[in-house]
Amino acid sequence: MTCALDVEETAAGLERHRRGTALLVVAGVVALVLAVAVELLVADTWASDATYWLFAPGFLALCFGIGSWGNARRMRRTLGAGTWSAHPAVAIGSSQYATSVVLRSPDGAEAWPLTVITTRQRYELVRPGPDGVLWWCGDPRVGGVVTTPGSGPLIWAKPMRGGRVRRRSVARAEAEGLMRRAAPRQPQGPLSKSVPGPVPVTVDDPYDRIYTAPYDNLYDNPDADHEDSPDDSLYDNPDAGPEDRPDPSPDDRPDAGPGTSSSVRLDREPTPSGPTYAELAAHAQRQATPLGRGRAPRPEADVREVAWWRVRSLRRVAGVQRVLVALAFCAALGAAALTGPPKEDLLKLGVAGALALGVLVYSCYQLLTTGIPAARLTARAAARPGYVQRRYVLLYDPHGGAPVLVLFPMYGSGGAEAEGVLPLIPPGSQKEPRRGLPALPVGTVSLHGWQDFTPDDRMPFVVPWIDGRPLWPAGPYREADGRPDFTALLERLAPPLETQAS
Repeated sequence: MTCALDVEETAAGLERHRRGTALLVVAGVVALVLAVAVELLVADTWASDATYWLFAPGFLALCFGIGSWGNARRMRRTLGAGTWSAHPAVAIGSSQYATSVVLRSPDGAEAWPLTVITTRQRYELVRPGPDGVLWWCGDPRVGGVVTTPGSGPLIWAKPMRGGRVRRRSVARAEAEGLMRRAAPRQPQGPLSKSVPGPVPVTVDDPYDRIYTAPYDNLYDNPDADHEDSPDDSLYDNPDAGPEDRPDPSPDDRPDAGPGTSSSVRLDREPTPSGPTYAELAAHAQRQATPLGRGRAPRPEADVREVAWWRVRSLRRVAGVQRVLVALAFCAALGAAALTGPPKEDLLKLGVAGALALGVLVYSCYQLLTTGIPAARLTARAAARPGYVQRRYVLLYDPHGGAPVLVLFPMYGSGGAEAEGVLPLIPPGSQKEPRRGLPALPVGTVSLHGWQDFTPDDRMPFVVPWIDGRPLWPAGPYREADGRPDFTALLERLAPPLETQAS
């Protein structure tokens, strides 16, 4: 690759930015033309109000569009002349908005405080994910483009002004450990050799370091040696019938023989083609933060005992709350219209009512066509008695921070490869999205369902149960298929580290 624009996701992101800019300019011009037309052609009393409501947003849209157009040209020049580099990063700003970021230079010797040039609603897009890494393309003395790993939304950043502000931002970043973090692998070139020492790799399973409590019997320890154990109670629900219990895979049977992962020595295992359990588990430990993770959510009805619409979290998944909010707005506007508002307010009330009614119709359509079927399918999968147990590693998508479960064979070493990936819906609120997630980043999970599939019959729908509570999936279970894109997905969730900072 010769420049950052050679990355397909980067080119697509820049094209989306360009289309958004064009849409703003066109919308602004149309609104201004309509405002002038209403002012010149309509002689009614409401014409002045209509002109104001058209001119103000049209002028703002045109100004933002022109500014965004210049920003897009600047980003295209920068991305066409440079390459992406990955940097440890710390966001500086309030708890809700990251107004600036501090990047560490590739050689680990400098810190680059940068001011983000974007709207307030997009500040969160440049907040580093759980890995604390951002991609950068440009010159820190002039400015450049920042994005999340994998080339997410493109945002321009420039050097922070004021020596005092720069020193304060760098000191805050250093206090959060910016200069001590491991150096990430570079996406478009070799890493500078100035940072010494490779990351030590061990064969110890991080799972063993977490579950150190004594076990009452053989089956309490998922990593115990089960070669002399019976076959009929390895991992499935003992109360489920034979029809509900899936056949164990060769990797999961303790008596499967010398060709399986449960009896093969580590030095005889084949070289894995992607990240192993030990690598992803260690990465999950580094990602683990106390931001609501492990806190139990508010109690709610058991999906196995009641209908789906009585489960609060499933109502949120289906979109019932959006319909109720839109309905409340429509009712309030209708009540205001019945009270006989002044004549000069009729236009404003009519526009607001039309918008609220449109949102209500769209929300109802989404609820009937997508929300209710998805909630019913999820509830049906969660209530099925048969299940399969697997080891899990809890990671977070760098694009948005959504939780993702990476599943592994129940009985295997630290060199085991992933069996599948299951994206999750954040169980907490918007302020605490991680509230309700498992307290430990690795552990065991019971997967219920396996009866419903995507239209192509390739990916099943399952619901994970951890610590006696369900976590609602954001999509179907994606099994490892050996394709390069699956390995790329794992590496995006857990970017490899090249070196350890001194």
